[in-house]
Amino acid sequence: MYHNSENRAEKRFINLTNMKTLAGIIKKSLKYGVMVIALAISASVLAQETDFISISGVVKDSKTKDRLFFANVSVHGTNIGTVANSDGEFTIKIPKDANASELEISHLGYENKLFPVMSNENDKNRREFLLNPSSVEIKSVVVRPADPRAILSQAMSKVSQNYSTEPNSLTGFYRETIKQRHDYVSIAEAVAEIYKSAYRYTIENDKVKILKARKSSHVKKSDTLMVKMQGGPNVSLYLDLVRYPDLILNSEDMPYYDYKLLDIVNLNDEPTYVISFSPRATLEYPLYSGKIYVSVETLAITMAEFSMDLSDVNKATEVFVRKKPAGLRFEPISTSYLVNYKKDGDKYYLNYMRSEIKFRADWRRRIFKTYYTVMSEMAITERNTQNVNKISYKESFRPYTVLTDKINEYFDEDYWGSYNIIQPDESIQAAIKRFNRRYKKD
Repeated sequence: MYHNSENRAEKRFINLTNMKTLAGIIKKSLKYGVMVIALAISASVLAQETDFISISGVVKDSKTKDRLFFANVSVHGTNIGTVANSDGEFTIKIPKDANASELEISHLGYENKLFPVMSNENDKNRREFLLNPSSVEIKSVVVRPADPRAILSQAMSKVSQNYSTEPNSLTGFYRETIKQRHDYVSIAEAVAEIYKSAYRYTIENDKVKILKARKSSHVKKSDTLMVKMQGGPNVSLYLDLVRYPDLILNSEDMPYYDYKLLDIVNLNDEPTYVISFSPRATLEYPLYSGKIYVSVETLAITMAEFSMDLSDVNKATEVFVRKKPAGLRFEPISTSYLVNYKKDGDKYYLNYMRSEIKFRADWRRRIFKTYYTVMSEMAITERNTQNVNKISYKESFRPYTVLTDKINEYFDEDYWGSYNIIQPDESIQAAIKRFNRRYKKD
């Protein structure tokens, strides 16, 4: 963040990180500094941009017709997929040579369902994809002893059985937005190549290479504080609690939490434990509360949703702010984090990550406070387990880098070509159009 003064040509800043993982897990990575990202698309990719069919739709509850946000959408029998947005809407692009015949859509508490692939290229009306609510037949489920902490400990002991012990090459779509009150001041999006390190003991961390990216921003001259998010796609990857358990699931911190077995639900057609956790101790750093979902049959962690304990505001503020201008008061109001995994064969793979931080900032002796919301999300849209190449240090996007400082403005509605993305929700779509109109005038 920067504080701009009209009377004095000085620059003051706050380093806003997304969560405690940047303070702990990637501490070693922060020493490497910032690099300029070269954005390039190979000729072979450009040549293939029309060799796909596009399917758009909205996912709904078959009974209530309520929209189902963040539903998983994939091409059955392939590693191609995306995630519905907060309005339940999605667009997925399928290579013609994939010869795909069915889409598979899943959501927590609903039966997985297959739909025939039919291009609606010439149909302006989006298709409705209706999912049926499901219930778990408790009698058919072999329930283990109801000690939730023991279930989580067993889940962590089975990581090498349930997740890939070899590196994967992933393609992911990443979006970050910053809102000042109700108005977007920054939107950045990127398609990234990801070197996903193995789920076993290794000194390797995940690495990110930006393939294509764009941004829009609008900061008023009257603004005294400009918010920037550092870390970009790296932050989303460190939400992978199975690969990086230090945030919540490390054995040292588990005694500091209370655990409860809340329910057994259906997730991706698997009976799944719902285990809640909340702090039972006060430490020098904030703890978290939320829910972890564990497959009853395989003991794989399939999803987690959680938030930071903000009861000690000063302690929480230290996680997000390293430096700040004198006279600025910064207070986090709420945080929320989500990560889920998708099963393919007998292994589970990282699928979608989302984080949102709300905070308020005000200058001493001023009446009005300014409220900000920083959101980031990433969907894994393609996965390759063969011939996985490492991303070099020179090509990698550093955890200390600000994405919006390294990429260009929006300029083309068809910018993404054949890449799969998370469809913007209505508010983001409107903001993009507004930014683009302003950009064209300039």
